[in-house]
Amino acid sequence: MAGGTYTYSPANINEPGMDRMRFELGDVMTDGGAATTALTDEEIQAAIDRYPKSWKKAKLMLLESLCRRFAYEVDTKTGPLTLSMNDRAKLWREDYEKLKKEVEAESCSMPRIGGGKNNKPPYFYTGMHQNERAGP
Repeated sequence: MAGGTYTYSPANINEPGMDRMRFELGDVMTDGGAATTALTDEEIQAAIDRYPKSWKKAKLMLLESLCRRFAYEVDTKTGPLTLSMNDRAKLWREDYEKLKKEVEAESCSMPRIGGGKNNKPPYFYTGMHQNERAGP
């Protein structure tokens, strides 16, 4: 991809950010630029910025992009060199499917007993079906 930058610093993988995302996706061979790297820094940062509160959704967005981008790749053999491009696409597809299930499960989960996010009262509580106007 012309105009993109490709950087990676393994020292930064402990903190949420572009380097950690590259590490988790396995897209760390940045020395060759577009020839060896699947995503640009800008693409990774755009996904992180789009979902600032959900690392998994940002990663899912990038995995979907990778699956679509590399779905057409086929294995190639040139002399003694064999490139198994299909294996790489298959691995990203498996990661995508697994993470998609996790994200869907988290977004559909029931509120926790004792209050959900932001200390809101629980969705279900004792006596919720009692009619206060009916009297004792």
